[in-house]
Amino acid sequence: MNEHRAVFLDRDGTLVHARHYPSRPADLLLYDGIGPRLRRLHELGFKLIVITNQSGIARGYFTEHDLAAMHDHLSQALGNQGVPIDGIYHCPHHPDGTIEHLSITCDCRKPQPGMIHRAAVDHAIQPERSWFVGDILDDIQAGNTAGCGTVLVDLGTEAPPTSPIRRPNFVARDTAHALDIILSVEGVRPATSLTYQPATWLVDRSDPALSTEVADAIPG
Repeated sequence: MNEHRAVFLDRDGTLVHARHYPSRPADLLLYDGIGPRLRRLHELGFKLIVITNQSGIARGYFTEHDLAAMHDHLSQALGNQGVPIDGIYHCPHHPDGTIEHLSITCDCRKPQPGMIHRAAVDHAIQPERSWFVGDILDDIQAGNTAGCGTVLVDLGTEAPPTSPIRRPNFVARDTAHALDIILSVEGVRPATSLTYQPATWLVDRSDPALSTEVADAIPG
């Protein structure tokens, strides 16, 4: 069986503008500029897989049916830009939920890598040749644990990581920049900034680890 590469993408805050528990299709508003970049990655052979925590189901804010309608809308919005989504995986669980059978600790809710592992089996994906893009460090931990290269989209919400498993290989100003980083590291577009850091992160530029960060980040 042939094994594929993928770009795993968080949904809220990464593909679409962050909102508090979106529950309707109209709540999902794509970021500008990401369509052509995602299309290019798909043309290069990357599967495009959405990996999203949706604890609003466990909390009773919306249903699986509501979520399916939102994801149909998301797939259509991306399809209108020539971007096929190969899979969408969601975790409906949360220990503090109000729906009893979903109020559990699971192995799929990020920062656990369960959804990545499931997608890898379903789509014959090699995580170590793949990337994970997300806007919080739980996304980064899930991607790192699964063996992916990781890019954090800086929304200004994340404190500096306190452990290596939560440290992204790269940080991006926005999702378009995150996708440019992947395209640049993969050698298919001109070099882009690979050294961006959030203003709130105190980075020691004399740290020798920074000089090897780019080389260590390239999947495969």
